[in-house]
Amino acid sequence: MERGLNLDVSGTISAFEKLMKEFLVKNVLYRVIFRGKGLEFDSYREFSQDDDASDIDWKASMRTNKLLVKQYTEERDLKILFIVDASENMVFGSTEKLKCEYAAEVSAALSHLIITSNDAIGFIIFNDKIVKNVPPQKGLKQFNVFIDELSNPLIYEGKAETKKILESLVDVLDKSINAVIIISDFIGAEKDISKALSLFSKRFETLAIIVKDPFDKTLPRIKGELVIENPATKEQMVIDPSVVRKDYEKNVLEQEKILKKGFEENGIDYVELLTNEPIATSLAEFLKERVGKKRYIIPNR
Repeated sequence: MERGLNLDVSGTISAFEKLMKEFLVKNVLYRVIFRGKGLEFDSYREFSQDDDASDIDWKASMRTNKLLVKQYTEERDLKILFIVDASENMVFGSTEKLKCEYAAEVSAALSHLIITSNDAIGFIIFNDKIVKNVPPQKGLKQFNVFIDELSNPLIYEGKAETKKILESLVDVLDKSINAVIIISDFIGAEKDISKALSLFSKRFETLAIIVKDPFDKTLPRIKGELVIENPATKEQMVIDPSVVRKDYEKNVLEQEKILKKGFEENGIDYVELLTNEPIATSLAEFLKERVGKKRYIIPNR
């Protein structure tokens, strides 16, 4: 990467936290982000019309002849792990921000809110290998270490081996981790990542944040030809966007369908963020949507 990263961490955090306060009270953040997988079971209660049907415990319901959902006690001192893609593919941008810059600001917004809620964050940065692995800790020092690492342009290299990295991590991660947030463009990982996602979702509450550039979805509408290059092999190809656009878009849609099906089959909530969209608004709307889905921990009364 020839230039340093263009980050507006403080501005993104300020805008995001302002929206979060408008949408919900800050101290219920984790009732929104995390469903409570692995938390202490409290009791059953009858299903209501405001509940999500996917939360019904069918075995308990059959025993009592009533529709029942589980309640969980709210857990303190949560440990949240970020897994962030730092491959060459993230060093791309047709807008004001590269994908890696956008992903870094998304990471900053979420991790700052977690840290200032007195919970712990850890992080793993990967490409074709694990670049950095820092266990969860509390405090702004941990937040600063995380953002400093993501701000280093030298870490962005190599191919994203998402499947391999996830499979290598699932059995070695601390079992006390409450949730995992995976941030990547997931390009190239669509067909073979489902098994790895299944392993993760069974052990941890898992969220996926897909960061895409507009050109990841369609080609520019320009006259003339473009030279495109494979960042891994350095092979180049001359294309006419007007000729190949439809095939390109069709291929993108097929890949996205496979990826999103993998998330949905494994119960992983996900959001796709485009780098030409405001980070704070898109991220806060995603969390607000989780409220509507009842994706939150029921607090101890």
